[in-house]
Amino acid sequence: MRTAGYDVGGAHLKVALVEDGRVLAARQIACPLWHGLDRLDIALREATDQADRHAVTMTGELTEIFPSRQVGVGALVEHLRKSLGDNTLFYRGVHGFGTAEQAIAHPDQVASANFLATAQFVARRRSQSLLIDMGSTTTDIIVCDSPQGLTDAERLRTGELVYTGLTRTLVPTVTTRAPYAGIWQGLARDGFATMADVRRVLGELPEDVDVHATVDGRGTSVEESLTRLARGFGRDGDIADLDVWQVSAANIRDVQLHSIEEGARQVLAQPGIGVDAVVTAGIGSYEAVKIAQRLDLPAIDLSDLVDAEASCRSWVTRCAPAVAVALLCELGS
Repeated sequence: MRTAGYDVGGAHLKVALVEDGRVLAARQIACPLWHGLDRLDIALREATDQADRHAVTMTGELTEIFPSRQVGVGALVEHLRKSLGDNTLFYRGVHGFGTAEQAIAHPDQVASANFLATAQFVARRRSQSLLIDMGSTTTDIIVCDSPQGLTDAERLRTGELVYTGLTRTLVPTVTTRAPYAGIWQGLARDGFATMADVRRVLGELPEDVDVHATVDGRGTSVEESLTRLARGFGRDGDIADLDVWQVSAANIRDVQLHSIEEGARQVLAQPGIGVDAVVTAGIGSYEAVKIAQRLDLPAIDLSDLVDAEASCRSWVTRCAPAVAVALLCELGS
């Protein structure tokens, strides 16, 4: 029996296909839910239809089209059951998997539980691991054997959720000051550029992970990314000065990574924590490796804990919650 795992986010749909404990495929599909539920329909049509059973986790209930998390969970569960069929199970965290009716009756168990699916899976494969899963918008930092918070509110307080990501995070939410040509200055607190622009200027962003439109609707070349970044400095970007701008961009990136490191140190400072390695995941897994180095801990790529086709191993890491719910569902967890 083939099981498809889905991580339904506000910006992406991540899908994994599993059979007999082996991941056959994994992918990320753009799904800007803030434009309406029809975007989920479009993404689902792109996803695999080869599964006999479907396992779902979600964070998309936070999308602005829903007046509350509870309403969002209900709407997504109903929509997914209609699209995927009755043989669809929903991940409910410590309560395991449940039917659509159970998910609707207990929306708090379903809402934003995708981090717990990954942590639960990692704990089964390797004890004493700290999971750092850096996505497009947020970063999860979880001691897999003993998660501290179960809701976003709790995890923001414990350091387990840092609301910053590899691509979609706006630059002035990371820092409002940065150097330009050796002089520190304030930045415009407006949405001119994202961390995807910062990383493109640095030449560090994999081409296949950023699937959304830019903030100005223009292209994703280094020159266009530099133009957006420079606006936040009150300047026009000149590609001839790329090396100067790369110093500025590197500082912004490092401030972001420091905020994730701070979250990790807060998590690790809790009494009774025993961790001897970092499991890295998400489209920003390569940045999570840097955090592991700062913590003086070895880094293990999540795909190294999974039996997967060679062709999809990088996406196993990038789509960790979708992979995790598929595998956990197959195990009957």
